[in-house]
This record gives sequence, structure tokens and C-alpha cells, in this order.
Amino acid sequence: AWKGETLQEYWWCTERALDWGPTGGPDLIVDDGGDATLLIHEGVKAEEVYEKTRQLPDPSSTDNAEFQIVLTIIRDGLKADPKKYTRMKERLVGVSEETTTGVKRLYQMQANGTLLFPAINVNDSVTKSKFDNLYGCRHSLPDGLMRATDVMIAGKVAVVCGYGDVGKGCAAALKQAGARVIVTEIDPICALQALMEGLQVLTLEDVVSEADIFVTTTGNKDIIMVNHMRKMKNNAIVCNIGHFDNEIDMLGLENYPGVKRITIKPQTDRWVFPETNTGIIVLAEGRLMNLGCATGHPSFVMSCSFTNQVIAQLELWKEKATGKYEKKVYVLPKHLDEKVAALHLGKLGANLTKLTKDQADYISVPIEGPYKPPHYRY
Repeated sequence: AWKGETLQEYWWCTERALDWGPTGGPDLIVDDGGDATLLIHEGVKAEEVYEKTRQLPDPSSTDNAEFQIVLTIIRDGLKADPKKYTRMKERLVGVSEETTTGVKRLYQMQANGTLLFPAINVNDSVTKSKFDNLYGCRHSLPDGLMRATDVMIAGKVAVVCGYGDVGKGCAAALKQAGARVIVTEIDPICALQALMEGLQVLTLEDVVSEADIFVTTTGNKDIIMVNHMRKMKNNAIVCNIGHFDNEIDMLGLENYPGVKRITIKPQTDRWVFPETNTGIIVLAEGRLMNLGCATGHPSFVMSCSFTNQVIAQLELWKEKATGKYEKKVYVLPKHLDEKVAALHLGKLGANLTKLTKDQADYISVPIEGPYKPPHYRY
């Protein structure tokens, strides 16, 4: 992998990473966004169809430009090795998934009965989502904004689309930098949380013409469309820190009649609309701006996430022959979540209070934990 690779190059790299020759393949996958998992599942599906009908995948069967590339890669490999992904599936012990979006894909596969191997949902470990997603984005959003644009955040009107863990971190960073923050939300609970933090909750249509900075954090698609972008202030900044580039309608923007793209510097483009001769600044081509325009999250908070990944991988491998993990999605138990946190306390100079036996008995927890039930919301 390398910075600035095209979609074709990205999926070529993914396929290359999985191809270990005719007799090999990964035993375990550490996935991010569910892309490697998606490629294997689509590959197996295509091989089954090809074996029965000799029909190859048709990239033109979808309007999604990225999925067209996936189908093209699978199609081009089928004739040379029509069992490649099937062999890979049979060898795989399982996958551990890092992201909210990737986890959604896994749960969809589980619900459809199409999940091919066990999966551990690392994202919903507390020491991942409540740290990486929240504090990591709180750090990296303003870092990416300032590196890309050198804009002063104080005094600006900033719109954060979505108020989950990622959105909470982004809104906090922008507010602390002096912006007036407005949140868009579909979930009444998240909306109420935003209001209790002193933020406004409005629709994008309410504020599209007055805001200076727009950040998508939803993990959904079609959040900021080209018709929204046409109505924005001159030089409004539009960026995504959610996951895929389809949160922002980049396809609609690229195909808008007469639109002009001016590259200010790598990963920072001004798109000028012909009717008004005014433009917007889009960061990282609509992809993750904290990676495209900065260096992502600091190593310490990523250590929390990656410790979960290591534990998940060890757990899958250790239990591979026991049948403990079926073709379902699992989360790590609470005691391992607490272990991840405990491993990171010393670096920050923490000294934990210890329960006495009487205290532990009084609240019905073990002296060494876990201290919270699985349903506890941190």
C-alpha cells in the first residue's frame, strides 16, 4: 500500500495481500472496513456461480464504481484459478474487524446466513470505540483541517454530520477550537446528547448556506450531495472522517456539468461551479481526511485498538479446534476489555484504587474485575 493510490491500485493491493500461491493463504485476517472479508465472500460467491453456469461476474451489473473494480478483479482471476477464494475460505480460522462500517457488514452477513467464518467485532470493545473513535478523532480532525487548509477554526460555523463516537470527538475538537458547532442526526438519543453539550441540532438543509466547515462522520452514504455543495459558501470546506467516500457525493461532483477541479496541493482540491464561479474545498477526495491530510490517530490511542486486535487474533487461533466460535460475530469479554485498559494506565501515570473484599462483596464483583456488566454503557 502507499499514500495516494487509486481505487484500482487499492483493490489490487488487497487481492495481492490475500494471494499466497496455489497452496497457501492466510489463516487469520485483521480487517479494516471489511474490505478483505468482502473480497473473499464475493470471490466465493462468483466461483460457485462460475462452477455451475460458467458465467463470469459482470462489472456493469452495478452502478457502484468501487464494486465494479472488485468484480473486475474477481472476474480476471477466475479463469486462471476458479477455486482460489474457495480454498482461502476453507483455510481461514476467522477475522477480527476494526471499524464500525466493517462490523455492520459482518452483522449483515450473519443475518443473511452468508458469513463464511467466525468474526470478532473489535470495534465494539470499549477500549476501541470509546477511545480510538472518540479521542483519536478529537485529535486528528483539527490536525487534518489545519494541515490541509491552514484555516483558523475559531469563529467558524462547523457542521458535524452524525453524533456517534466519531462525531462526538469531532464536535468536541471543533468546539474547543472556538467554532460554533451544529450537529445533524437521525437518532433522538444522540441528538439529545448533542443538545446537552450545548450544540445545535438541525438538518443539513437548515445550515448548508451559512456553515464554513462540513464534516461527515456517519458511516452511511449520500450525506452531502452535489446539490448541497452548490449552495455552500465560497470556499466552504467539505471533508469526511466516517469511512467510505460515498458519504460525500464525489461521483455527482465529478460529473457536474462544467465543474472545474483545481488542485491546491495533494489531497486538497477546490471545485468551482460554473454558474457562480464560486467553489468549495474538498479534502482527501472525500475519503478519510485524517489519513489523507494528516497522519491518522496517535500511536498511543491506536495501541488500545491494536491490543484488542492482537487479543482477538490469539483468541480465534487458540480456540480454532474447539468449536467455541461458529460462523457468527462475537465481541471480546469484559475482562479482556479491562485488561487492555489496564495495560495502558502505567504510561499515563495512573495508580488504581483497590477494592477490599468487603467492598467487592458489597457490589457483587470480583476484587480483580471485571467491574461492569456487559450491558454497562461507558
